[in-house]
Amino acid sequence: MSAPAPSTLAIVDAEPLPRQDEVLTPAALAFVAELHRRFTPRRDELLARRAERRAEIARTSTLDFLPETAAIRADDSWKVAPSPAALEDRRVEITGPTDRKMTINALNSGARIWLADFEDASAPTWENVVLGQVNMADAYTRNIDFTDERTGKSYALRPNEELATVVMRPRGWHLDERHLVDADGTPVPGALVDFGLYFFHNAQRLLDLGKGPYFYLPKTESHLEARLWNEVFVFAQDQVGVEQGSVRATVLIETITAAYEMEEILYELRDHASGLNAGRWDYLFSIVKNFRDGGARFVLPDRNAVTMTAPFMRAYTELLVRTCHKRGAHAIGGMAAFIPSRRDEEVNKIAFEKVKADKDREAHDGFDGSWVAHPDLVPIAMASFDAVLGEKPNQKDRLREDVDVKAADLIAVDSLDARPTYPGLVNAVQVGIRYIEAWLRGLGAVAIFNLMEDAATAEISRSQIWQWINAGVEFEHAGESVKATPELARKVAAEELAAIRAEIGEEAFVAGHWQQAHDLLLQVALDENYADFLTLPAYEQLKG
Repeated sequence: MSAPAPSTLAIVDAEPLPRQDEVLTPAALAFVAELHRRFTPRRDELLARRAERRAEIARTSTLDFLPETAAIRADDSWKVAPSPAALEDRRVEITGPTDRKMTINALNSGARIWLADFEDASAPTWENVVLGQVNMADAYTRNIDFTDERTGKSYALRPNEELATVVMRPRGWHLDERHLVDADGTPVPGALVDFGLYFFHNAQRLLDLGKGPYFYLPKTESHLEARLWNEVFVFAQDQVGVEQGSVRATVLIETITAAYEMEEILYELRDHASGLNAGRWDYLFSIVKNFRDGGARFVLPDRNAVTMTAPFMRAYTELLVRTCHKRGAHAIGGMAAFIPSRRDEEVNKIAFEKVKADKDREAHDGFDGSWVAHPDLVPIAMASFDAVLGEKPNQKDRLREDVDVKAADLIAVDSLDARPTYPGLVNAVQVGIRYIEAWLRGLGAVAIFNLMEDAATAEISRSQIWQWINAGVEFEHAGESVKATPELARKVAAEELAAIRAEIGEEAFVAGHWQQAHDLLLQVALDENYADFLTLPAYEQLKG
């Protein structure tokens, strides 16, 4: 390992945490500082490019495959690097934040992969950022256990050969880490903090365990952003002294612009690429965000009415499978977010049947694996993929050459018959307030109405409220037509706030962040200037 220059980074506005010195070592901070010096300027240029592209979409209301990269798509000779053994079989992946209990339960879950999440399932308090890194290192050195103070139940790791392989997800390019700043007071991008600390401490440790530094890359909007990640990987491997190609990255195709650049994204990362993933809620949020000026044909119905069988969603997932398998990469399906009820077996029965149908469809469509949010769903998803894969680790040999997706198919939102409904508006407000309140308390993964929700849920909720109001949508309600207006959203939000107060009691209501969450939801749902990400204004209000 070559010695980096001394760190110029300072920790600001943060209370000292137990064991933070194990993570924030001088050498680790120097490494992060060098990542920041080299790569943040390009990050800033790419964020500006996002805004330019969004303006172009507003002008044209269309997207197409890039003419300037046609040669990459037409060249059948290139493939991504062969999969390492630890990532060859990804048939079930469980997702979740990196708190101590979740770390143990996810690794023990029976899933082949754990997406250890520093992004949408983790509110980025300094405590979550730093202690999440502590928990990851403790897991790899088997120095982790946990006793639940409430129940007295103890948790410990199973033998190494029974543990899930970790694929870590850092924050997206757009988020900064306000507690870590350079000499000019400029915050370091959260992506570089999360990646840098994890890679510096664990890359060699993971390779010694027969695994490696594996990553999920979120919120990618173009192949140029993937290129930047590849440059980060090349530098990091050299700097830490591990072999080039040790890193593997799976990219979430959860923005509409990235859906038009899947092959190019794999090409840019080809020496480090592992696969692509179909992320549903953020994808719908991205459609609303980019085509919010596009008129009635881009208005989405209630989020739960947009299933993966909707024609434009089917085009997206089938193109993803075809693209991945053409290039030798894994295609990973979407989330089963259901949280089993301990009290209502009938709810579980219906939900389990829906999960099974969803995972059966993905396995038969050619996906190599899929996501679940709860350990109880692992056996259901496993059975769906076992039935198709058998003893094979994946089905990358299914090339899906029958798939022929045109540019217009990906944005044919009006191919869906469903319309927005008044109950859909109510649900968006309910979920938005309840999620944001928990996020402001430092929780990023929250069970709401038997579904595991994360930041992507809040994004689609507030985006749909915004879109329906700005499109002048009319609902049928109580036998009459009701127009979506700011006044209606405020009325529904006030009713929900009163309902929560009655549900949890005055003491718990006052102790929480309910009014703040209500106000923030209405701010991002009603403001004429649509915020690119809810988490940007929310982060300003996040304590810790």
